[in-house]
Amino acid sequence: MTETIRYTADVVCIRGDDVLLIERGWPPHKGQLALPGGHVDPGETSRAAAARELLEETGIDVDPHDLSLIGVYDAPGRDPRGRYVTAAYLVAVPNDITARAGDDAAAVRWVPLDKARGLAFDHTDIVTTARYRLRAPF
Repeated sequence: MTETIRYTADVVCIRGDDVLLIERGWPPHKGQLALPGGHVDPGETSRAAAARELLEETGIDVDPHDLSLIGVYDAPGRDPRGRYVTAAYLVAVPNDITARAGDDAAAVRWVPLDKARGLAFDHTDIVTTARYRLRAPF
């Protein structure tokens, strides 16, 4: 049996104690909150894709080198469209940064990091890992 695996990148964007979430404009999970992210394009690294998707969906421009890898999420069934593997990244932005909805996002919302639950896909797990990473001593 062959299986097509799609490669994506997601971003946990932190501003103070809040995380930036988008309201999904398309199925699956249309209308649910999720992390900004999307497909890695041919010839692109996941880090570059994460920065590009953050810009396209929220208007926030970050240097890809400022993104820190949280982890790779590859559980079968994490996406109802098929097998998706995502590289999730963490970035902190200044407190005065603003976001605006664009591309696939119907809306954007800053949510307290400890209240970001019930998100689309496995994004609650990704945010939880980011929260622990932020509290861990380096």
